[in-house]
Amino acid sequence: MYNRIMKMFSSDMAIDLGTANTLIYVKGRGVVLNEPSVVAVAENRLLGRKEVLAVGEEAKRMLGRTPGTISAVRPLRDGVIADFEIAEEMIKYFIRKVHNRSMMTAPLIIICVPSCATQVERRAIQEAADAAGARKVYVVEESTAAAIGAGLPIEKPVGSMVLDIGGGTTEISVMSLGGVVYSNAVRVAGDQMDADIIDYVRKNKNLLIGEATSEDIKKKIGCAIAPKDKTNEKSLKIKGRDITSGVPREATITESQVAQALSQTVTKIIDTIRQALELTPPELSADIVDYGIAMTGGGALLRDLDMAIRAATGLPAFLVDDPLTCVARGSGKMLDDLDKSKHILQTMY
Repeated sequence: MYNRIMKMFSSDMAIDLGTANTLIYVKGRGVVLNEPSVVAVAENRLLGRKEVLAVGEEAKRMLGRTPGTISAVRPLRDGVIADFEIAEEMIKYFIRKVHNRSMMTAPLIIICVPSCATQVERRAIQEAADAAGARKVYVVEESTAAAIGAGLPIEKPVGSMVLDIGGGTTEISVMSLGGVVYSNAVRVAGDQMDADIIDYVRKNKNLLIGEATSEDIKKKIGCAIAPKDKTNEKSLKIKGRDITSGVPREATITESQVAQALSQTVTKIIDTIRQALELTPPELSADIVDYGIAMTGGGALLRDLDMAIRAATGLPAFLVDDPLTCVARGSGKMLDDLDKSKHILQTMY
């Protein structure tokens, strides 16, 4: 009876709980929320616990700018929960924001996890959603949701390969007849690209920059292949702290330098694709030659990454429509047709 009453007042949802961003798809409404997976917390010494001050976009603006008593943290690392309590509060906040109220909300939730997540990590994600007020929680692998969101023919006897590059993990999957034939994930993705740029600027420019500046560099002039025409390549002025003097300073970074900084991470992603191709059955490999590799996720937006993959594998690679919301839309399609999708979904109860 309680479940039936809660169902009347709740909107069922699919959550792409990403390391960098959290997206929520609500049944009948589409993707209604896309906010950074960041929480600002303050240490309450009197009560001996942490208090949540801000979540999402507001909290992200605080990254690297907080006083000693406040910290802006990412409760997820490499696609899995690093801080259970804060992750629970974040999910709870997003559920309330979608419903515009805090009472009488107990939605059915489909939540996405990376294929490299262990059973313990999957259970932690399910329990966090359960503690946030869900009446039932299903888990689906991100690559499966990405393939459905990209509109790949995974139900047909045809091999479909999807490359999902998120914030914490890069997943590569081959699917056929509604099932996963091969799946692998490496914990190298968008966050690692940011770290590579920070490291490069520190070593080659003697400048310390933060995550926000590094992400800005990646979005504006980031590329997988250095431009051949050096005279017309783009550059960007960046500000940070000089390592030697300790005072703020400005420097300039070019596309070629960013490509050099990202080369190791791009090589690891390509090696993961090569490994997948080596372990894919021959008949499905032939299909991949025809249909190519579908690229999804925010990391897939790195300029010329598709060209780098083509050059290394000889296979066509293409960016799907709206790659940032692809996983959320795919899990949303499963939510819209739950009975048909239950063989793909996992649950702990």
